[in-house]
Amino acid sequence: MPQISNYTYDEITIGQTATCSKRVDVQDIQLFAALSGDVNPVHLDAGFAATTQFKGCIAHGMLSGAIISAAIAMQLPGPGSIYLSQSLRFRLPVRPGDTITLTLEVTEKKDKRGIVVLDCTVLNQQGKRVLTGTAEVMAPAEKLVLERPSTPRVHIEA
Repeated sequence: MPQISNYTYDEITIGQTATCSKRVDVQDIQLFAALSGDVNPVHLDAGFAATTQFKGCIAHGMLSGAIISAAIAMQLPGPGSIYLSQSLRFRLPVRPGDTITLTLEVTEKKDKRGIVVLDCTVLNQQGKRVLTGTAEVMAPAEKLVLERPSTPRVHIEA
């Protein structure tokens, strides 16, 4: 089984980065709507969404925020990290079928509480910024190497 590991506060360096990509499909948007309760028709109803300024369905902004959370939990700092705060600026919509690439970059370390500040940038497949922000995370003090849990399988019914 694949393993995951973390970076402890002492291992993290200013300028360190982590990157991941994800294709955002209609099913991702439906799952996020089901989980969050945000069933705004701009996300789920193509007919309605076509009449908006977006001219089609868009993903929830916080779906991109959740992908940032996953990158923090799984990559930098990784398992054992504690997400303290996040600022987000939504610059362009993410549409079904878009592939977004997230980059986290360590910009500051706060020794007193073991906090790292991460610059967060999300680009679409055309290299356009769809989201920017900053996260503060308490990095783990202990090194962990764990078996990677399987992603839960779900079924959606409309």
